[in-house]
Amino acid sequence: MKNLFLLFAIFYLGTSSSSAQIAGGGINFIIGMPQKEFKENVGRNGYGLGIEALYYLTPAIPLGIGVNLGFLNYGNETRNAPLSTTIPDITVRVDRSNNIGNFHLLFRLTQNFSNFSPYLDLLLGGSYFYTETKVVNRSNNQEFASDKNFEDWAFSYGYGGGVMINIFNSKDETTGRVIPIFLDIKGRYLLGSEAEYLSEKDFIVNNLTGAVSYRTRISTTDLLNIQVGVSILF
Repeated sequence: MKNLFLLFAIFYLGTSSSSAQIAGGGINFIIGMPQKEFKENVGRNGYGLGIEALYYLTPAIPLGIGVNLGFLNYGNETRNAPLSTTIPDITVRVDRSNNIGNFHLLFRLTQNFSNFSPYLDLLLGGSYFYTETKVVNRSNNQEFASDKNFEDWAFSYGYGGGVMINIFNSKDETTGRVIPIFLDIKGRYLLGSEAEYLSEKDFIVNNLTGAVSYRTRISTTDLLNIQVGVSILF
């Protein structure tokens, strides 16, 4: 890991004086696979979306610096319940979800942009774990109440790599510039610090008294993310 950071630093110092710049961005579908202790507690994969934006310092040795945002859902529960103890003859749907939102600074080293461009990523940031409950009208599927039941933060950093494959070239009618569009395939390993969170079946409701209790879990929060999406360069 230290060697990777050193490699990025050397390339940054060697290219930061260049005046040429390229911007890029993309959206990806994510499969998040919990690892180690996190896997033992959660017991299932997460699914979601990620977006990223990058600013490349030079096309000669493209070192990109940007941000990556992601959302993963790793558990859902649904049940029907009376609206209240005083209005038991109206039944609503109760949806509960366990989610992860993350934000990372993103550093990318790639080859000169071509039809087939492999790259290496480093990430530094954090993840937000939260469980949310929504109350939905069963007749029209309209949500009319929601609340966050539990939340926690974890520091995370990671590394990964991928490849961008040129699948289409668009053209800016104003400038005449070609805008390449890529299929983007990548994998990332995120090492997460310890966090407290809920998984499926950890939210316990006493139907007689209406009391709610949690069976929280504490562990490190490592994730292996496999992502497939589309990226463009400006």
